[in-house]
Amino acid sequence: MTAPDAGRGIWDPEETRTFTGLPRDTFRILHVSTGNVCRSPITERLTRHALADRLGDPLWGGLVVESAGTWGHEGAPMEANAEAVLADFGADATGFTGRELLDEHVIMADLVLTATRDHRQQVISMGHSAGLRTFTLKEFTRLVRAIDPTTLPPLEDGVVARARALVRAAAALRGWLLAPTAEADEVYDPYGAPLPFFRSIGDEIHQAVDPVVTALTGVPARM
Repeated sequence: MTAPDAGRGIWDPEETRTFTGLPRDTFRILHVSTGNVCRSPITERLTRHALADRLGDPLWGGLVVESAGTWGHEGAPMEANAEAVLADFGADATGFTGRELLDEHVIMADLVLTATRDHRQQVISMGHSAGLRTFTLKEFTRLVRAIDPTTLPPLEDGVVARARALVRAAAALRGWLLAPTAEADEVYDPYGAPLPFFRSIGDEIHQAVDPVVTALTGVPARM
């Protein structure tokens, strides 16, 4: 069996799942930044933390959350300031190791959320019909906010079905709901910066992740 054709305009998640051997009830979210030691680890672990808070399920209803870097520091630990940011939110930073972004990561992902537009373009340039399921994090948040949650499958139908519908709806809106500025979709790199700047980036990421997780699960954050 061959991999999904990178040249096709339509990505078929069922074909991808057959190629990779993934169970059909799994939905993979891949966060991408540059080194995979600052922004994408923060986003990965904040997303996991929020999903656990909403669903109370260690498997998050079939959602798998991962990260990688376009120039990833393979095997590297998370930056200490990134760990401190996660601790501020009560999220778990343990057990993380950096990864370089590979074709297999893109093939397996049902949704790719990048830190910047350049990262998004790099993911799309890898092929694998990734365009319809690759967004910057802030772009996806903006699109998700415009989607009527009543048009999505209810949680009773499973989080995976709801997540797939959410990605399709966001992709359909992309050409109609543009960013107010070019910078609005960017999460800037805090690498090498002092802890206060890391915390400001952590706040940006948290504010972007929260509505996405609410839309994915249909469950608002606890007050």
